[in-house]
Amino acid sequence: MFSKSPGFGYESLPQRDPGSTPGLYATPFTFGQSQFSSGHSFDYVPKIKDNDFTDKTQGLLSWICNLIVTFLVFVCTLITFPISAWFFLKTVPNYQRIVVFRLGRIRPPKGPGVVLVLPLIDQWQRVDLRTRAFNIPPCRVTTKDGGLVSVGADVQFRIWNPVMSVVAVQDLNASTRLTALNAMTHSLGKRTVREIQTERVKLGEHLGMDINELTKPWGLEVDRVELTLESVLQAPENPQSGPLIMPPSVPGLEGLTGPIQQLAMHFLGQSTQRLQAVNDTVSFTDELSMEAPVATASNRVEELLAAVSLVLSESLVKQVRACFQFYISTSSGETSSYYVDLTQNSGACGVGEARHSDVSLSMSEQDLMAMFQGSLQPFAAYSCGRLRVQGDLHTAMKLETLLKLLKPH
Repeated sequence: MFSKSPGFGYESLPQRDPGSTPGLYATPFTFGQSQFSSGHSFDYVPKIKDNDFTDKTQGLLSWICNLIVTFLVFVCTLITFPISAWFFLKTVPNYQRIVVFRLGRIRPPKGPGVVLVLPLIDQWQRVDLRTRAFNIPPCRVTTKDGGLVSVGADVQFRIWNPVMSVVAVQDLNASTRLTALNAMTHSLGKRTVREIQTERVKLGEHLGMDINELTKPWGLEVDRVELTLESVLQAPENPQSGPLIMPPSVPGLEGLTGPIQQLAMHFLGQSTQRLQAVNDTVSFTDELSMEAPVATASNRVEELLAAVSLVLSESLVKQVRACFQFYISTSSGETSSYYVDLTQNSGACGVGEARHSDVSLSMSEQDLMAMFQGSLQPFAAYSCGRLRVQGDLHTAMKLETLLKLLKPH
């Protein structure tokens, strides 16, 4: 239909063109040019990555109209300057920049110092250039040798181009989290369990470079990635690179990160090597499947309830104002119920069902102990499926206020 139209040089494009995404149809004169082939919202400014905001696609009539409107608004601002200064002058600190859209078109970023933003025709947004960080909750990754590990990461990044961070992506934080999670699972899926255990620093550096390649068009740079190996859920089918270092599953130790965890793995590796030298065999033990005595489990929960009762207060009730119902499953398959009522007086806790609970939390006994000892965060447990919530999630996350009081100092 379009090929028969006289006077227009339109031609249909391949559906899966790897080099460009300009649309279903493009003219042969513009198709193939670099400034129109990337498919970003800032393609009309071809040198934006070099901080050159020259817009050559604007027509002469449009340029004249924009100039006249800008001049009139600027004159009105000068006439009402003593009053307009309180509304249109913005103070920008050194660690921020202001991205301005004048009549819908991008302008060079402004700041630091005092910045003039014209009324009616300027839309602006602040961008923070300081380093920020986020945590990737532990997720299950199937390794190259058939193993199954639970791995998380801590990512630090900063914005190096404020304009691209605004015009190239809608939700920068959510997009960066999702990109880092996908890159981590894809990268670690090509490694063995042994490599993940012993080369986490090197793998973190490679993962940072992979994320940078994906987020570079967003004006974002990843400074540091630190991988956290929580546990080996399933041993590899055919380990060919030496015995595995099984991380400890004792509550309070599975959340160790950085040098402390590496030191613990170092000593565990030496003990495994000594055991292999004596018996010339390697055995894998899954401590998660070992059944603990019921009496010991109940004693631990009772001690935890006693510790919770010591920190209950009226100020805590005013901050939380919610009743939590816990359903805890033990290693023997039994389910016990406990409650923490922070709705009236100084609060209460005990065994059994609460009269009225705002939210119900279901988890294993080991995860409960780890959560109240501070090694497992509620949101991380919920994200990886170790914590099941029935009710308002925002109310469930108020449990962190109680957990902060129980953390060892």
